[in-house]
Amino acid sequence: MPDLLASLIAAFLPLFVAINIPGILPLYVGMTESFTADDRRALLVRALAAALVLAVLMLFAGGVIFRTLGITVDDLRVGGGLILLVIAITDLAFGDTKDRRAGSKEAQEEIAEADEPIDLPVVPLGIPLIIGPGAITTILIADGQVGWELTLLSIALNMVLVFVAFTFGPSLLRLFGPGTSKAVAKVASLFLAAISVAMIRGGITAMIAAASS
Repeated sequence: MPDLLASLIAAFLPLFVAINIPGILPLYVGMTESFTADDRRALLVRALAAALVLAVLMLFAGGVIFRTLGITVDDLRVGGGLILLVIAITDLAFGDTKDRRAGSKEAQEEIAEADEPIDLPVVPLGIPLIIGPGAITTILIADGQVGWELTLLSIALNMVLVFVAFTFGPSLLRLFGPGTSKAVAKVASLFLAAISVAMIRGGITAMIAAASS
C-alpha cells in the first residue's frame, strides 16, 4: 500500500505542476470575464472534456500517434505556442472593440435570436492550457514509470482539482468588482502572450539541441 501511494504521488505531482492551476486560473477568469454563469459553466465542462479526452488519448496512443505523424513534443510545443500567441494578440489589440460590439443592441438581438449557443473557446483553455505539451510529456513519462492505471488516476484527480478551482475562482474575483475583472483580463492576455513565446522558444531550442547532438 505505501508503495502504491508513493507511485500515485509520483504520477500526480508532476502532472499537477505541468497543468499549473494557479497559473492558468487568472487566464480562465480573464477569458470568461464577460460570460454569463451558464456560458462559463458550459465552457468549463467542454474544456475539461476536451482536455480529458486528449490526456487519455496521449496516455494510450501518444507514442504511436507521434511516430505515425512524424512529430515530436517540441513540434507540438511550437504549434501550441503559435495558437496561444495569436489569441493573446487578438485579445490585447481588439478586445475592447469586441466587448463594445458584444454589448451593442444589434449583437444582443442576434444572440437572443440564434438557435446555437454562444461559441466558447475550448481552445486555448482545454488545449493547450490545461493539457499542453508539458502535461502530455509528463503523462507519457508517468506511463512508463508507474503504469497506465495510476497515470489515468492521476489525470482524473487533476481534472477534479481544475474543476473545483475554476468553479469557485471567478466568484472570489467578482467580489472585487467589474473593474478588477477587466484588469485581470488584460493582464491575463499579456501573460498568455508571454507563455506562448516561452513555449515557442522552448520548442525551437530543443529542436536545435536535438539537431546538433
